Amino acid sequence: MAGWRMTIAIKIFAIAAGLFGLMAVVALLTLDLARDVGKQLDRVIDNYIPGYDDLARANVRSVEQGLYLRRVVIARLETPPDKAAMAEARRIFAEKGLATDEALAAARKEIGARLGNPGPFTDVVALARLDTRLELMAPLRQRYERQAAATLTALDRNDLATFRRELPVVDELRDDLNRNIDAARSEMLRLAAGAAVAGRKRQDQVIRVSVVVMTVAGTLGLVGAGIISFSLVRPVHRLVAGTKAVEAGALDTVIPVTSADEIGVLTTSFNHMVGELRVKERIRETFGKYMDPRIVEGLIDRPALTGAAGERRVMTVFFCDMKGFTSISEGLTPTGLVNVINEYLTRMSLPIRQHNGIIDKYVGDAIMAFWGPPFSTAEEQARLACLAGLDQLARLPAFRAELPELMGIRRGVPDINMRIGIATGEAVVGNIGSDVIKSYTVMGDTVNSASRLEGVNKTYGTRLLVDETTAQRAGAAVETREIDAILVVGKAEPLRIFEVLARAGELDEARGAARERFAAGLAAYRRQAWADAAAEFKACLAVVHDDGPAHVFLERVGRLAEHPPGPDWNGVWAMTEK
Repeated sequence: MAGWRMTIAIKIFAIAAGLFGLMAVVALLTLDLARDVGKQLDRVIDNYIPGYDDLARANVRSVEQGLYLRRVVIARLETPPDKAAMAEARRIFAEKGLATDEALAAARKEIGARLGNPGPFTDVVALARLDTRLELMAPLRQRYERQAAATLTALDRNDLATFRRELPVVDELRDDLNRNIDAARSEMLRLAAGAAVAGRKRQDQVIRVSVVVMTVAGTLGLVGAGIISFSLVRPVHRLVAGTKAVEAGALDTVIPVTSADEIGVLTTSFNHMVGELRVKERIRETFGKYMDPRIVEGLIDRPALTGAAGERRVMTVFFCDMKGFTSISEGLTPTGLVNVINEYLTRMSLPIRQHNGIIDKYVGDAIMAFWGPPFSTAEEQARLACLAGLDQLARLPAFRAELPELMGIRRGVPDINMRIGIATGEAVVGNIGSDVIKSYTVMGDTVNSASRLEGVNKTYGTRLLVDETTAQRAGAAVETREIDAILVVGKAEPLRIFEVLARAGELDEARGAARERFAAGLAAYRRQAWADAAAEFKACLAVVHDDGPAHVFLERVGRLAEHPPGPDWNGVWAMTEK
């Protein structure tokens, strides 16, 4: 056995076994001490408190007995005497006397039980003294009963002189008896409180002993742990240092293997793990620039996350495009154009990522993105897409301000704006492509609708249009207004479109008033009340003079007033361009 070596598992087991033994000793000692405390509490509950309760009951019954004696007297002195009341009061008087005797006997029984099994915290002398006091109450009770009977007999004989002479004696005996019972009850309460205090002291002693023993056990455990640490400290320190280096991004870290025990195996596994991380990080760095990092993560670590086989899900699709891109591209060198577009796409991609959107692709200056499971929940996807669009529009003024510097010109800077279209509906989601190249993307009619909505902004002079489903699911998170019901090229069903105006509660008063006027004009337009519609759209423009949809409808209403539509007109406007 000369070559036998204690492994880490055996060392840890030895320490664990020692600690278990110490804890077992602590537990047994604590259990024994706690048993004493429990017994004391049992005595308080089983004897002291019932004894106190018996004495209190005796005290109450004695007082009640005196009261019923008075009721007998009162009923006798009535004119004529109430014999029924007298008989009932005498009966209860006798019952209360018996109840008093029974309660005193029960109290003596509890005290006797405690004296028969005193225990370590019992005040034997005080209990014996209390028992003697209760024993001496029996003659006093008998004297009181005899005196009360004699007094009532005198009352029955109508011997009022004797009755008046004897009644004070009865009252004095009753008061003396009640004082004795009350004193006994107070003494019993004191003894119960003393027993409880003694139990509490014992409990504190148990706690102190347990703390001391546990401290000793902990100290021994620390000593044992220190012994093992001394033999493991170097390789463990190397592992800790290597882990911190990897955490800081140093994926070229390699820890030398200096032993064949568990630490050596752990070090080998650590080196393999870092190698795998290095490969995955290289993949992430390379492909993370070409697709959303969450998709890269799914493809590498959790392939099931991205649904490689393709699934039908309700998704929210987002298209945005730069207005005025052609004028920029014509006046810049290729390098300058790339710089401007990259800066624009960087700024406009950030709101999408901040709102959990997935950027599908860049097409020139256009961005296609989508929201939906597993990257965002079905309940929040439409709201997040609308908020991302509003944040893009909010970033546009800052981009315009920096455009002269980016383009290297001071005059003739083109007017840059944005158009955004968002649609929510069923789409096919998955890895689409050939065996050589694939793209995780969405396809279907919802994608086409979002793209068409982005283009429809041109017709109405708007910047952020969504379909009805998106408006409904975004709910109270954004301020919207209905723009029109249109029939886009390639679709047979009309599409109700809405403009997203602002975040909830952030719509200014003027645009709020314009929204109400526009809604009234749209309602008049749909019922072919051309004059009313024109008046409402003019009122809308009086509030917000550059309201694009109001301009469009005012011009359209004028044409329809001159050339009214047929009787089958349903208010849907057919678009002629994609």
